[in-house]
Amino acid sequence: MGLGTHGGGVGTARYLAQKGAKVRVTDLKPASQLASSLEKLSSLPIEFTLGKHRPEDFLEAEVVVRNPDVPKDSPFLKIAQENGAKIEMESSIFFEELPSSKTIGITGTKGKTTTTMLVYQMLKEAGEKVVVGGNLEISLLELLPQIDKDTWVVAELSSWQTEGLEICQKSPHIAVITNIFPDHLNRYQKMEKYVEAKKFILKYQGKNDYKVLNKNNPYTPELALASSGKNFFFEKKGLNPQIRQANPLLGEHNLENLAAMETVGKILGIKTQTMVRAVKQFSSPPHRLEKVREIKGVTFYNDSAATNPDAAIAALGSFGKKPIVWILGGADKNLDFEKLATASTGANIKAAILLNGSATPKIKEAFEKANTSFPLFGPFDDFEKAVKKAYRLAGEKEVVLLSPGAASFGMFKNEFDRGEKFKKIVNSL
Repeated sequence: MGLGTHGGGVGTARYLAQKGAKVRVTDLKPASQLASSLEKLSSLPIEFTLGKHRPEDFLEAEVVVRNPDVPKDSPFLKIAQENGAKIEMESSIFFEELPSSKTIGITGTKGKTTTTMLVYQMLKEAGEKVVVGGNLEISLLELLPQIDKDTWVVAELSSWQTEGLEICQKSPHIAVITNIFPDHLNRYQKMEKYVEAKKFILKYQGKNDYKVLNKNNPYTPELALASSGKNFFFEKKGLNPQIRQANPLLGEHNLENLAAMETVGKILGIKTQTMVRAVKQFSSPPHRLEKVREIKGVTFYNDSAATNPDAAIAALGSFGKKPIVWILGGADKNLDFEKLATASTGANIKAAILLNGSATPKIKEAFEKANTSFPLFGPFDDFEKAVKKAYRLAGEKEVVLLSPGAASFGMFKNEFDRGEKFKKIVNSL
C-alpha cells in the first residue's frame, strides 16, 4: 500500500514477488507519477491498482505492507485488519528476516544520514563486512541477499520506519538517536507522539544492547529510561582532537555526528586511528550542505535535506562571516518558524529568496516579527528563476545556500528531487 518513489516500495514489492507471494500494489498516484518505480517492477508478475485504493483489494489481502507515508488510521487498513490481515512495514519484515544480530540503527531529527554514513565508513575501514540502507533511497529488503550472520547492518531509520520495529518487536543491538527537535507535526499532531515513534528504536533492547544518546538534547533523560540497554552519551566537546582535526565537514552540528560515530566505535573497540582514516576520506552525503560548484567566486551549497527549521539553523551557522543568499520555504509540517527567524538575524544574510508553499507565509510573518533587515524576494513558483535570482544577488566570496527549512511537497516530488533539480540548474549556469 503506497509504492512511492523513494525505493522502499519498489524493494518491498520486488522482494515479496521473488519470494513467490501474490503481490498487488496499490497507490493513490496515477501511473504517470510513478513511472520510474513502475519501470523497475515491469519484469515481475505484479498486479497494480493505481490512482485509487479499492476496498476489495484490502478484503482479499492476507498481509498489507504499508508505506511509511500511509497513516496508521487509514480506513483501508481497518478493512484489512477486520478481515484478519496482518499489517507489516518494510522495516518490520526486514528485522524479522534478518540473519544477523549485528545491527546498528540510527534515527534522529537531523544528522541521521551523515552519522549513518560515518558509522558505515568506520566499519568498512576497520575491515568488517558491512551493509548500509534504510532512509537513504536504499531499500532494506534489497540488502538481505548480501547479509549473513557475520555482517554488520547499519540502518538509517526515519520515525516512520521505527514504527515498523513496534510491529516486529525488535530493536537494534546498538541504537543511536542523534537528537530530537520538533518535526513532522502535520503527521504526529503532538510532539509526544513523534518522540514515542523515535523510542521504538530502543524499546525492545535487552541489557546486553547499547543506547547512544546526545548528552545535550532535552529528550535524552526520557530516552535513557526507555529500555534496559546500556547508556552511552556523546557531545561535541568530548570529541577526540585527532578526529576533530581530520574532519572535512562544514558546520558545528557535524561535530556531534562525529562524536556519535566515535561513541559507536568505542563500544565496538575500533581504534582511534581507524576512525581518523575513515573521517579523512569522508565527504558530505548528497543534499546535506553539499558543495555543488563555484562560479566567479560564488559558492553554491545544496542543503535540500534541511526540511525543518532546526536543520536550516545549523546550516546558517556553518559559513562564519561569509555573506549568504539564502533560498528557503516550501510545504508546512505544522512547525514554528520563530526560532529560525531569530537565528537568521545572527547570520550574515544578504538576501532571502522564498519558494512557494504553505510554510512560506508563516516564514515571512516570522521574519517580520523578528525585524530582519535583509530583503526578501518571491515567493517563486519557478525554481530556475529563484536560483538565477540568487546568483544575480551574490557577489565574490559569497554563498548561495539552498536550505529550505520546510518540506518539498507541491513544487517537488521530495527533498531529493528538490536537491537534484538545484544541482542541475546550478550546473547549467
